[in-house]
Amino acid sequence: MAKTIDAFGQACPLPVILAKKAADAGETEFTVRVDNETAVQNLKRFAADRGFLVEENNVEGGFSIALKKQAENGKNADKKTETPAGNPSFAGCGTSVFIGKEYVGAGDEALGAQLMKMFLYTLSQGDDVPSSVLFMNGGVKLPTLGEEQVITSIQTLIERGCEVLVCGACLNFYGLQEKLKAGTVSNMYEIVLRMQTAAKVISV
Repeated sequence: MAKTIDAFGQACPLPVILAKKAADAGETEFTVRVDNETAVQNLKRFAADRGFLVEENNVEGGFSIALKKQAENGKNADKKTETPAGNPSFAGCGTSVFIGKEYVGAGDEALGAQLMKMFLYTLSQGDDVPSSVLFMNGGVKLPTLGEEQVITSIQTLIERGCEVLVCGACLNFYGLQEKLKAGTVSNMYEIVLRMQTAAKVISV
């Protein structure tokens, strides 16, 4: 019988961490029950990274996400594999930029907001774009409520191959879930992973 993980009431990134623990323990077929759409999307991305097929079903009060390991090149899917979580293209290389507020530095916030706009524009136009840009806390206001030039700069980064992750728990806290204009809703697990696997992390 497939294992069931009850993650109702668990905040980001615990549902993904529980799924990772099950996968690392050799589970090839299990179900995670969650009560919010952000957790559903995070689990789907985790499943894609780890080579699991996903079946989503509605249950009372939330969702049931069934994960089943895919067979690779005819190999037995029951055999435990050491597939790393996250996009392997980011492992050990590139620069990760962490943005935790909507302005740069301390002091006058209006000046800081202008500096952030110039920072993102300069970043998007540089010869080498970062491998990832990570928005958390007040920083999530930039890809949601940011003015047109800010959104355009973020979209340009994405078009040039930069991965833009936006903290889902932070979006929920500020009531901005439906206002994301650029980037992918993410979780603490993925954001920490991008920082750990980058060659360099810049905090703005």
